Amino acid sequence: MYRVCFVCTGNICRSPMAALVFGALVERAGLAGRVAVDSGGTAGMFAGYTADTRAIAVLEAAGYPSDHTARQLRPRWLRTRDLLVALDVGHERFLRRMVDRHGGGEVALLRSFDPALPDGSGLGVPDPYTGGQAAFVDCLAMVEPACRGLLQDVRRRLDQAVAVS
Repeated sequence: MYRVCFVCTGNICRSPMAALVFGALVERAGLAGRVAVDSGGTAGMFAGYTADTRAIAVLEAAGYPSDHTARQLRPRWLRTRDLLVALDVGHERFLRRMVDRHGGGEVALLRSFDPALPDGSGLGVPDPYTGGQAAFVDCLAMVEPACRGLLQDVRRRLDQAVAVS
């Protein structure tokens, strides 16, 4: 099982949106038995809450599932996830420090998988929390192509693993 964990700050906006979109893509691709998807926050202030209502509305309007309960990322998760996907550069730095300290999977920025973006430019997904509904629509518009690119990357990794075994 290849395990992907999406990480943002409070785990109520960006990371659950990315995890739910990616999970739906994994399901549609017939890879649900080979890829596990979850998410967590760098902070625990919203642990136990559902996703932000604006995130839920945007996900549902686009035909994605919206069931989510926020959780705080735990160091013990790091070694059980193959890929830790940060939603912005601050989360990426946080994850790299945690992996350096505790060990764990590979760390990448979500938008680094968006094939339409030039390498290294605009790779963060802005936090929509303090914005209006349009900020959540914009967030989803950034998450979707990156998740499609990530799916291609994960598929390649799975194919390589099969070829090696």
